[in-house]
Amino acid sequence: MSAKNKKIAVLISGTILLCMLWVNFLYAEKLTLPSGLKIVTEENRLIKIKQHEASISEADTLIARSGLLPHINAYYTQNYIEHQPGTRIGPQTVYTAEKSYYTYTLSVQQILYDFKGISSLHEASKKIFETKIIDLSRVKNFIALQFALTYFELLESEKMIAVSEKEKERLESHLKVTKHLYTEGAITKNELLQAEVRLSDAKQKLLTARNMKKINTSRLNNLLAKSLTSPLEIEEVTRTIPVSFELNQAFEQAEKERHEVRIVDTTLEAVNLEGTSRKSEYFPKFFAEGKYNYLKNKYQLFEGNWSVMLGMNFNLLSGGSTKAELSKITLQKMKILIERKKLIDDIKLEVERYYLELVNAQEKVKVTKDAISQAEENLRINNIKYSEGIGTATDVIDAITLLTIAETNYYKSLYDLFRAEAGFMYSTGKDLLEVYR
Repeated sequence: MSAKNKKIAVLISGTILLCMLWVNFLYAEKLTLPSGLKIVTEENRLIKIKQHEASISEADTLIARSGLLPHINAYYTQNYIEHQPGTRIGPQTVYTAEKSYYTYTLSVQQILYDFKGISSLHEASKKIFETKIIDLSRVKNFIALQFALTYFELLESEKMIAVSEKEKERLESHLKVTKHLYTEGAITKNELLQAEVRLSDAKQKLLTARNMKKINTSRLNNLLAKSLTSPLEIEEVTRTIPVSFELNQAFEQAEKERHEVRIVDTTLEAVNLEGTSRKSEYFPKFFAEGKYNYLKNKYQLFEGNWSVMLGMNFNLLSGGSTKAELSKITLQKMKILIERKKLIDDIKLEVERYYLELVNAQEKVKVTKDAISQAEENLRINNIKYSEGIGTATDVIDAITLLTIAETNYYKSLYDLFRAEAGFMYSTGKDLLEVYR
């Protein structure tokens, strides 16, 4: 194949590939808020880290449990000595062992009772594992909140693009009329320049809005663990938000359902169990041990022997370490209780903030909803007056600006409402996957 034909083949292949990618983009399924939340709570990297932390903690529970189970040990030794052991009985030498011999031992030891020392430590490790599971749920819900907020911001940026495009179109239409009137000598050049400047400003706003959409798309892709530049098409959200909320009821629910509070309470239980385990060090530990010993020695009557032992291990003095550990645990409990009170106060503050934002956004939506139709009518009237030579260019531009402000305020208040609802639901401990299912 000639070099020219190779270039043509490469060009055709590249064109086909681009066409396939474009078709896939056009017919790609839109991402909805529920489907996005499902993906992000499964694929997000932070969640995967927390899953591994939970698995590590689960392994710690198995390590702690090992103290409750029998410990089996086996030993084997091979011995070589210079002089064969023996004894003299009168003029006669009697050997008592071989010059080269081996021994092995198999022993099984089981703790019978240790005043809940090991069992409390095992229960404490299970509680710590439980906190890791709760923390995983907390992170999932937090990531879901971040995704929902970013999703609404992306929707808002799309609306801002639409608003900017409409403003640009209106100003272009106004500029067309202005040029016609200027050609006829009905207006001064100042009005023409004014229209051109405002159109330039509208184009800059449109560029800013498109740039903001790109940023929000990258943020959403980052949460979805996808390439930042991946094309993304999302579906509009339609929600009916309750008119009123009981703030006191929200406080109670948050204190009961928030993962952070549950983590603190479970951690406190784990610390109490660790204290019980430490107190057991003041008491003896009872154990049983079964053992089989074998010593290869043809001079010995029985080379192998079974034995059973019941024993007690009592640490009489540990240099004050047990007392110090118990004092440390008491201080930890006091610290956790203070942290819990502070956490409750912070959560209540968060609930109240989102509650006020939600109420404020609801009122703003009501106020701005009718302003769009009023601004549209105002623009229509001023356009007619200006085209007939009655009105001024300033009146038309002001009317366009007012309509743009009305549309901007409405969409901003609408998505502020959605964001405030998401934050309020999160602050009260609601599972956002269930809220947006």
